[in-house]
Amino acid sequence: MTHRRHVLMLAAALCLAAPAAFAADAALKAAVAAPHRPAADVARDGARHPYGSLSFWGLKPKQTVIEVSPGNGYWTEILAPYAKATGGTYIASVADLANPKLSDGARKGRADFEVRFADEARYGKVKYANFGTLSAPLGAPGSADLVLTARNVHNWTGQPGVADKAFADFFAVLKPGGLLAVEDHRADPRPEGSPGSGGYLATATVVALAKKAGFKLDAKSEINANPKDTKDHPFGVWTLPPVKRTAPGGQPADPTFDRTKYDAIGESDRMTLRFRKPS
Repeated sequence: MTHRRHVLMLAAALCLAAPAAFAADAALKAAVAAPHRPAADVARDGARHPYGSLSFWGLKPKQTVIEVSPGNGYWTEILAPYAKATGGTYIASVADLANPKLSDGARKGRADFEVRFADEARYGKVKYANFGTLSAPLGAPGSADLVLTARNVHNWTGQPGVADKAFADFFAVLKPGGLLAVEDHRADPRPEGSPGSGGYLATATVVALAKKAGFKLDAKSEINANPKDTKDHPFGVWTLPPVKRTAPGGQPADPTFDRTKYDAIGESDRMTLRFRKPS
């Protein structure tokens, strides 16, 4: 093959690939900009950086994506429509209905979540997997391309064995070469303290959990860093937006508490990590 012909063929291949790459980019931008997203979620985009974070984590068309403990559905509002638009599958891993000790509140929370995301015209067919301290595997071994969990690891580290189980479940369900996306409140450079206390974790703690399960650290991003976060708040990370706690957990709000400096900090400083399951 002559050099000229090789160059022409390479250029043609790039031209063919460009529309697909553009479409994927456009689909994610469209999902983030969708008018149906709740105003409260959109207001947090400046702190959560949805387009940049998901791009860093490796989100692509046609993937099977499992989100573990999606909370109020911030990421679901983006990921489910994106999966629908690009031929992928979105799975929400939520309260474990197979656990006979699951609280009524947790059951109701899952039921409400399923009702909220039942509109297949908007979200596609959202699938569900049980997740909890005693839950079965998240899916068939090697069936997912991307597992995402945001602001959850600090909750698991305070319960013996739970974080290890979670990361082992993530590893098992991912395909070889599959990606694990983790976001959490970052203690660094301050000491972590007792596991999960205050909501902040050392990056090294999360990396160790992932490596113990078999993952390799693929990349770190500072996209969700907040240098204004001093990490020494009276009610832990929950003193900051969006929770804005003004009293210890379980106690009534204190109307005299001065929130000025905490609101000025904004949301927490967070680690944004991408791990890969070895091929």
